[in-house]
Amino acid sequence: MFKTRLCDLLNIEYPIIQGGMAWLATAELAAAVSEAGGLGIIAAGNAPAEVVEKEIKKAKELTDKPFGVNIMLLSPFVEDVVEVAYREKVAVVTTGAGNPGKYIEKFKSVGTKVIPVVPSLALAKRMEKLGADAVIVEGTEAGGHVGELTTMVLVPQVASEIKVPLIAAGGIADGRGFLAALALGAEGVQIGTRFICAEECIVHDNYKQMVIKAKDRDAIVTARSTGHPVRVLKNKLAKDFLQMEKEGVDPQELEKLGTGKLRDAVVEGDVENGSVMAGQIASMVKEIQPCKAIIEDIIEGAKKQLSLLTKHI
Repeated sequence: MFKTRLCDLLNIEYPIIQGGMAWLATAELAAAVSEAGGLGIIAAGNAPAEVVEKEIKKAKELTDKPFGVNIMLLSPFVEDVVEVAYREKVAVVTTGAGNPGKYIEKFKSVGTKVIPVVPSLALAKRMEKLGADAVIVEGTEAGGHVGELTTMVLVPQVASEIKVPLIAAGGIADGRGFLAALALGAEGVQIGTRFICAEECIVHDNYKQMVIKAKDRDAIVTARSTGHPVRVLKNKLAKDFLQMEKEGVDPQELEKLGTGKLRDAVVEGDVENGSVMAGQIASMVKEIQPCKAIIEDIIEGAKKQLSLLTKHI
């Protein structure tokens, strides 16, 4: 049921991609998602190429199914990371924070599919024109760096204007959200926040517990004044950010305050002074589960919801 062009394009069972979350999306998580029938993603973030290469090789040991690498184009190591992904012939490269145009032909020459993450219709059309195999359109409901348009508004607009497969991201956690995304014109979804609470995600347990305990208004946007807004869960750091922005503190000081804070939360478990990035659906995540159970729950939930809807048609 739910087999789309994306499944054929990426050779996956379900049209579900795991988000490329820096520090969280390691080989363990990516391999588990791919083994469960979705497409797992290793996040390169700002890591050096040798770290990314190690994760790719580890994922290849854990699964023989396709997986991808998310490349942040603003990384100081981007050229070396691109070379590693090219050399390792990863199945998919997703990109963020920049234009992947100059790398697309290089990746295509070894069979790698290139799927940029974009926050607007204009960028989606531009990526299609440059030769992207698909596009991920991400609404402001997502965790981490965000745009302004909501997923529900953005997806149908983009779906009407592009021919390559569209993947919806932001605010999707269960079968209802999955089905809604398909109804809006997407051919797959990217999910990040729910996979934070996967058993295979190596993030500190304090981080997972904060997601599980989150309420509906706990995911807020900080750092708008820097031009790089970030959605995080409320804590001391987030409150400090908002207060400093209110006082008109220089954006460079805010950037300095945020440096290294995601690692503090993910690795050290400091969820008060660290950056706990998560989307608005955090309050819908209620338990820690294996990736297989998460994907099965999403698909079964979508089937159930579709059945309920078709009874009234």
